[in-house]
Amino acid sequence: MKTVLVTGTFDFLHRGHLYLLQEAQKLGDRLVVLIARDSTVKKIKGRFPIHHEKERRELVASIRMVDQAILGDRKDPYRVIEQVKPDIICLGYDQQHTFALALRDALKIRGMKTRIVMLKPFEADRLKGTHLRALVQKEESTSPRTFVAVTALIEKDG
Repeated sequence: MKTVLVTGTFDFLHRGHLYLLQEAQKLGDRLVVLIARDSTVKKIKGRFPIHHEKERRELVASIRMVDQAILGDRKDPYRVIEQVKPDIICLGYDQQHTFALALRDALKIRGMKTRIVMLKPFEADRLKGTHLRALVQKEESTSPRTFVAVTALIEKDG
């Protein structure tokens, strides 16, 4: 059985994320999604995600094509990858090139022969989490009312 691992924040789940997961799923038999911890997002992006890590994990876990959604390790970002032992790791087009290089080196050090695949975007200029976040922040700053964004509701078994 070929395991594919996808990593990401998945703060505002949108069609681009679903496309990423669908494309990753085509490469194997089992799809595992590694959700970045809030502290990791803060370290990499300079800000915390809007949605808490547990909410993001639960939402991704509810997607039918996802076999397992797990949170990253707080201390060693590669520990979970070692535990999952994926055959392929799929990265989104917007994940930093330096991250891909560091990941490749970390896998090599650990003796893993996992293949890294960079997936193509789906409407990158329209469906991007940073664009959605900017819309929410703009709405919050111009309106006294509460802004609620429903990003997706996808039930796993029916």
